[in-house]
Amino acid sequence: MTGKLNGSCFYNLSYFYVDCAVNTWRSSCGTMPERLTEMLMDTWTPLIILWITVLPSIFMAPMNQSQVLPSGSSTGLKRLTEEQRVLNRSKRGWVWNQMFVLEEFSGPEPILVGRLHTDLDPGSSKIKYILSGDGAGTIFVINDKTGDIHAMKRLDREEKAEYTLTAQAVDRDTNKPLEPPSEFIIKVQDINDNAPEFVDGPYHATVPEMSVVGTFVTKVTATDADDPVYGNSAKLVYSILEGQPYFSIEPHTAIIKTALPNMDREAKEEYFVVIQAKDMGGHMGGLSGTTTVTITLTDVNDNPPKFAQSLYHFSVMEDVALGEPIGRVKANDLDIGENAKSSYDIIEGDGMDIFEITTDAQTQDGIIRVRKPLDFETKKSYTLKVEAANIHIDPRFISGGPFKDTATVKIVVEDADEPPVFSSPTYLLEVHENAAINSVIGQVTAHDPDVSSSPIRFSIDRHTDLERQFNINAEDGKITLATPLDRETNMWHNITIVATETRNHSQVSRVPVAIKVLDVNDNAPEFASEHEAFLCENGKPGQVIQIVSAVDKDDPKNGHYFLYSLLPEMVNNPNFTIKKNEGCRAPERQIPSLLRPKPEVIHQVFIRLDRPT
Repeated sequence: MTGKLNGSCFYNLSYFYVDCAVNTWRSSCGTMPERLTEMLMDTWTPLIILWITVLPSIFMAPMNQSQVLPSGSSTGLKRLTEEQRVLNRSKRGWVWNQMFVLEEFSGPEPILVGRLHTDLDPGSSKIKYILSGDGAGTIFVINDKTGDIHAMKRLDREEKAEYTLTAQAVDRDTNKPLEPPSEFIIKVQDINDNAPEFVDGPYHATVPEMSVVGTFVTKVTATDADDPVYGNSAKLVYSILEGQPYFSIEPHTAIIKTALPNMDREAKEEYFVVIQAKDMGGHMGGLSGTTTVTITLTDVNDNPPKFAQSLYHFSVMEDVALGEPIGRVKANDLDIGENAKSSYDIIEGDGMDIFEITTDAQTQDGIIRVRKPLDFETKKSYTLKVEAANIHIDPRFISGGPFKDTATVKIVVEDADEPPVFSSPTYLLEVHENAAINSVIGQVTAHDPDVSSSPIRFSIDRHTDLERQFNINAEDGKITLATPLDRETNMWHNITIVATETRNHSQVSRVPVAIKVLDVNDNAPEFASEHEAFLCENGKPGQVIQIVSAVDKDDPKNGHYFLYSLLPEMVNNPNFTIKKNEGCRAPERQIPSLLRPKPEVIHQVFIRLDRPT
């Protein structure tokens, strides 16, 4: 072979015919609309391919004769030159080393793909054609005498689009190559045998409610296994089968957009859209595939809160603990999530300082609580005006506001059986230590604050008066002395008085009473210690020979003043005198008690020698 086979020339000629036919048809139909042109092309393309496949068997014999030329024949040379002029139109890009076979083509006989022929073949059957490569001997079989190549099986372009084979001409007797091997390709020509598929479907998408027309929703993608280069078998066009008039799809990009303005999530939240992809450019006869897109409208804050009722009534006992909830109000919001959150406030009313309102984060209720104590006898009802306002406001919908609502709350305070109330939170009483038994040292008073005003009985909590030094009159609360008192033993007494309602013994109150024992001068002074003094015989006049001191358990209001003197039998003794040491005071002894007696005071005197002994 010379690198060009007659079989290849035949195929070039076939393509020349096809190319001319198509271009002639196009030139004659140039004024037709583009869509009609595409439709006709889709119809004629398979027929042209079939023509390419069958044509070699019709014209094979004449071509073989035309390629065997007598040497020196000017007529033959002229004819060959004319064929070469036609076949060597390089601007068409025709090459001999490509053959084509239509996929999925089947019939009673094997399909003739093409013919190999060398110029060295004189027609004497001494040349043998050999085929090797992809599918040689199984899919493709060559007639070693004629060079005819047949496809023995039905081919699928989507499985394998082309086959690379090698052809060679050898001497039939010696098997010696007559020319070097030549490689060529058999391409499987596509037909529209695959429908589009949405491999990622079904789809789910979201878009905010109240979006303007043309808002992007999502993009879908279909694939077609057919050849995207050849014809329109893989040219897809998208359309909506279900989902109008709410959404639209761009035919070529498959972008889904909103087609209806102001779609309200609160009216309809979810839409089911069916999308179709059709090949052959969407023309009649094209194959199609479908998918579904579930589109959910996401919420925006386009609804204000609204109280379920304009007036709420609550009642509360006057003895309710501070911070306790007394009722709940609810402002409903058609929005969801963050857009439905509201805050509550008391904006008017006669109990703004008595009550407060907070938001329950879970239920979005407004919880009304007590801030200060209630008193049925002082005020029996309150009226409040509460407001619920959205926390997150979308500026796009601010004109649709206000995003808040108000309601009136009436609160009735109910009377509770309250315990007695003492006239004072604490009492301080004073009594002299020499007070007589059963003498009244003080009185406590209490009353029932309820309207019913139950009588009160008084008693002493004996855990605070274990020695039973005091008594109390159960009717009038007068406290009397039961046993003698001694200030020097116990200066303070702390007892607890109990007031109980006679009609309801569970209503009890307690009050502390501190009793201070006042001092009387009932103790004589005492020397702090006994002394024994020694004096040398040569003592000098005026010399201090001893310091003595005295103490007194009493505690007079103006302090102690002691008078010191020698015993009567020593008064006339000229040798000694006694003199007070003015201003001398012993250190205070600390008593670890809040109610302790005053420190003992020690007074000192000097005993001085007046004349020598």
